[in-house]
Amino acid sequence: MAKPRPAVSRNLLIAALPGKQLRDLLARCDDVELKFGNVLYSQDQRIRHVYFPTSAFISLISSVDGRPRLEVGLVGNEGMLGISLAAGEYIAPLQALVQGAGSALRIEAAQFSRVLKQSPALQEILTRYTHVLMNQLAQMAACTCFHLVEARLARWLLMTRDRAQSDEFDLTQEFLAYMLGVRRVGITRAARSLKQRKLIAYNRGRVIVLNGRGLERVACSCYAAGRQMYARVMRTSAN
Repeated sequence: MAKPRPAVSRNLLIAALPGKQLRDLLARCDDVELKFGNVLYSQDQRIRHVYFPTSAFISLISSVDGRPRLEVGLVGNEGMLGISLAAGEYIAPLQALVQGAGSALRIEAAQFSRVLKQSPALQEILTRYTHVLMNQLAQMAACTCFHLVEARLARWLLMTRDRAQSDEFDLTQEFLAYMLGVRRVGITRAARSLKQRKLIAYNRGRVIVLNGRGLERVACSCYAAGRQMYARVMRTSAN
């Protein structure tokens, strides 16, 4: 039995397209379910598909000279995976790892390039989204160097909550350490502090955000700056 197509409004980029251009894109998309831990792109390998997450979310991970990998970006229903195709580049600059299982719309890379050439609205939206994503990548790299682990953890939990579209999500300390590029003991201390302040609950890999406002106060400035950037740039696109 075919799966029902998810509401297109759940991906904000697709939802911004006008009628015919929206229909042309959707006609070439498949509904897919992404599983936690799936590698959608390998770094420096050819891009085969573009993904528009609707409930899934995906980590963008960098690796240099064989050193431990580090998350530098996060894509959920606010964006897309495969933005480099908008510049005609078919090689993935980063690894794409499914961090949150869920649904997405998928289109073959060649099909996407053809649709993009025929859709001025999509071109404009993706130009603006590229600006947002580049800012996120730069900001998260700086965050790793200059902000304390607890503030970074709070920021990362809030970003995950936003993309999971829920205050509850699955997350292990091993995965957190991997994503933030720190030793597990550092994550344990930071998570314990947030738990003691009743900002989160955490047990056996399940995280519950108990006090979002409080968590925002603990988070580094990168979280608010990223949200403001997206709202300003993409709102201008919608107008």
